[in-house]
Amino acid sequence: MHEIVCPHCKTAFTIDEANYADILTQVRNHEFEEEIEKRLQLAEEAKETEIALAEAKVAEKLKAKVAEKENEIQRLAAELGSAETEKKLAVTQALSKVEKERDDFKHAVERAELEKQMVETALKDKYETQLKDREDQIERLRDLKTQLSTKMLGETLEQHCEVAFNTIRPSAFPNAYFEKDNEVKEGSKGDFIFRELTDENVEVTSIMFEMKNEADTTATKKKNEDFFKELDKDRNLKGCEYAVMVSMLEADSELYNTGIVDVSHRYPKMYVVRPQFFIPIITLLRNAAMKSVEDRTELARIKAQNIDITNFEEDLEAFKSGFFRNYELAAGKFTKAIEEIDKSIKALEKVKEELKGSENNLRLANNKAQDITIKKLTRGNPTMAAKFAEVPEPPTISDAD
Repeated sequence: MHEIVCPHCKTAFTIDEANYADILTQVRNHEFEEEIEKRLQLAEEAKETEIALAEAKVAEKLKAKVAEKENEIQRLAAELGSAETEKKLAVTQALSKVEKERDDFKHAVERAELEKQMVETALKDKYETQLKDREDQIERLRDLKTQLSTKMLGETLEQHCEVAFNTIRPSAFPNAYFEKDNEVKEGSKGDFIFRELTDENVEVTSIMFEMKNEADTTATKKKNEDFFKELDKDRNLKGCEYAVMVSMLEADSELYNTGIVDVSHRYPKMYVVRPQFFIPIITLLRNAAMKSVEDRTELARIKAQNIDITNFEEDLEAFKSGFFRNYELAAGKFTKAIEEIDKSIKALEKVKEELKGSENNLRLANNKAQDITIKKLTRGNPTMAAKFAEVPEPPTISDAD
């Protein structure tokens, strides 16, 4: 950060590296020197004009007063023509009055002259002060230029850009990052990558940066265009939308010293800038990309919906496949259960038939049991017949009476 003092209000304020670089560009060439000389010349001409106007106003004022007094003298002289005594008295009085007025006029002229001198002195002091302020400002800017040149020699261009970005990142680019490109692909990598995302994780824009300082050049590579092909390759390998070279090469080139240089006719979406335009190029590309963020967000939403539909169809197919497998397993078990039930039914029917056969045998046995009599039991058995004969017969109803 640097401190600048306003030559008019004497207020001190600080500027960051980006604004400091902008001021530097205003004083870095002879056109600025010529512009200062022109402004000083215009200031001197304005001073002479104001002095001339002041002198003319004073002369006009004096001329009007003289004419007024002469008219007054003529009027008094005419009035004194009727009587000599009155004339002498009037003349004496008039002369006395005129002398007094002439003295007053003389004093007024002296005051006017003094005022004129004061005005000239004030104007001279004013323009000398302004001239001195401008000379001091030029000297300060020259010192800043020298300091910047010394600083750029003392630190790398990469460090300069990184500090410049990190200074404004929290306020200007809260959702962006500017980091070293450390991933080597196909034997190549850039210097820095800028990438910004929205809150919905949609990319706003991305920039591949290459920094080239005079100290970075070799005997065979001294021009900016010698690095365009490699920069375009790095941009494509890292999937960046833009490519920007921040370069101090070809320091005397009028093309590259004018500002942001579009070289898209050589390689798509590629720009070359001086260090003081590092932040402006990011801002311009980012603001241009913001216009299409809504379209990108909508496209991302549609893609997400398509992914959701694809996932749904895949889940549905997986469910159908799983259900079919489960159905086959269940169907197999169901068939087997039916077969087991059929077997059980057949076994039960067999038991039923057997039970029916047992019932028939029981019925026959019961019939046979019902058909048994004492006589049949004792037939052919005299002992049992004698025993049954000894058993008294039960009394009948008539006997009980």
